Amino acid sequence: MATKEFPPPVKWADDRLGIGKIGKNNLRKVFPDHWSFMLGEIALYSFIILLLTGVFLTFWFKPSMAEVEYQGSYSLLKGLHMSEAYASTLDISFDVRGGLLMRQIHHWAAILFVASMMVHLLRTFFTGAFRKPRELNWVIGFAMLFLGIIEGFIGYGLPDDLLSGTGLRITQGMIQASPVIGTWLSFFIFGGEFPGDDMVSRFFTIHVLLIPGLILALVTAHLFLVVYHKHTQYPGPGRTQKNVIGYPLWPVYTAKAGGFFFVVFGITALMGALLQINPVWLYGPYNPAEVTAGSQPDWYMGWLEGSVRLMPGFESTFWGITLSWNLIIPALLIPPAFVTLVAAYPFIEQWITGDHRDHHLLDRPRNMPTRTGIGAAFITFYGLLWIGGGNDLIATHFGISLNNVTWFLRFAVFLGPVLAFWVTRRIAISLQRADNERLLHGLESGIIVRSPDGEYYEKHSPISKYEAYSLTARDRTLPLEIGPETDDNGVRAPRRALKKVRASLSRFYFADAVQKPTAAEIEEAHAHAHAAHGHEDDHHEAVEGVTGTVEVDDATAHKVVEH
Repeated sequence: MATKEFPPPVKWADDRLGIGKIGKNNLRKVFPDHWSFMLGEIALYSFIILLLTGVFLTFWFKPSMAEVEYQGSYSLLKGLHMSEAYASTLDISFDVRGGLLMRQIHHWAAILFVASMMVHLLRTFFTGAFRKPRELNWVIGFAMLFLGIIEGFIGYGLPDDLLSGTGLRITQGMIQASPVIGTWLSFFIFGGEFPGDDMVSRFFTIHVLLIPGLILALVTAHLFLVVYHKHTQYPGPGRTQKNVIGYPLWPVYTAKAGGFFFVVFGITALMGALLQINPVWLYGPYNPAEVTAGSQPDWYMGWLEGSVRLMPGFESTFWGITLSWNLIIPALLIPPAFVTLVAAYPFIEQWITGDHRDHHLLDRPRNMPTRTGIGAAFITFYGLLWIGGGNDLIATHFGISLNNVTWFLRFAVFLGPVLAFWVTRRIAISLQRADNERLLHGLESGIIVRSPDGEYYEKHSPISKYEAYSLTARDRTLPLEIGPETDDNGVRAPRRALKKVRASLSRFYFADAVQKPTAAEIEEAHAHAHAAHGHEDDHHEAVEGVTGTVEVDDATAHKVVEH
């Protein structure tokens, strides 16, 4: 649109800010279309809902530990002494019009925010969207997930009810288990002996200012890198490493994103209206001498509690310092190690495979069996710890021994990930072989044909060239070779031992992976089928993969191609 066509207010802004040029360069940005890309949008929209509902709740919530006598509408707690934070939470729930709805929308949006980020990262992991040049975006996304978990934990600790106080008490015990600095760190966080007088006010500042600001900055950086690197896309006809096929940001994706935001908002509001969550009036105010029976944190904190519950209790004393290994290992060592390993995985895989190329086409999970197996192992490890966080409820609901549940999970948390890795990897390799069978021999038609010499065989139907293109849109994977021990001058290669380790890991990573057939192998298989069965009317075409030329069908002809 030319500048003279702008409405007067827009023209005024364009003369001073140059929004016309900015819009021309960015509003026609092309984004591929696939349902899995909406997972990240759900996380973004949930964050927006959290900000909107959080502002509403801030007007009435009082972040104070000062003791007051409750005189609100909830008669069962009337006259009871409690903190101003808990009393204001009850007022929001019963005396502020729409307050309970906003509280529940806020809580459901927080759960949806963490869940959508987690599923979005899983999609990124299994499709290889974290590879060069997007390693930094993976780290940013994982940092947002980590901050979202902390934000959610601090948020449900603010009402100062008995359930949130129990969770904070467990956290305080983990902090105090830190050698040497544990006591001082606990005093710094809680402002003295637990629960202290400043806990709610300090957590409130972190919850409404610090962490949301950090997440907002990371969201901005994340979206900037998505635009800068261009969006990844799934393999398909006409899609290569050097183009993007999809729809422009304006007007297509702008309209779709706006509509999808209101869908997410509507569903979250419906959940807040119909599904009760965190009824703090049933728990009562926090009392350090009491604990709620069967208390459970929000689901995303369950794995941390499970790791503490499953760890056998033992401790050691050195030079007058007691080390509580039953807290240090599950709470201070395992979670940071797990988080660091996941965050650093793109760099670990790149080092093992030696793949430093740019990747803009996504992998099918079956085509990277080892990575898919590793992802299944991570999920199994996380899930078993999460189940361990509810071992008491499992025992009581199913009428089995709590000790039996705990001991089973103690072994399963080590053996389960190994089994999940092996089974998932074998399934992925089997699916690769099935794909190769489809490429080489086509589809089983179910039609039995008798040849002139009396032989019976099943007629195979050729797959379409579009499906063949998608099946071959992957690279042939080969393990690293460490090279000769010495160079041409007889000088020993440096870091030889490290290179041997890297080569061994590379062989393990690519072990048993099924390579895609070459064009010559496809032609040979088709020629053999012609000769054996005389399919004069069948015509097969060899497909080279992502570097070949495949015409775009009518369904995608209206899409935009951006190079």
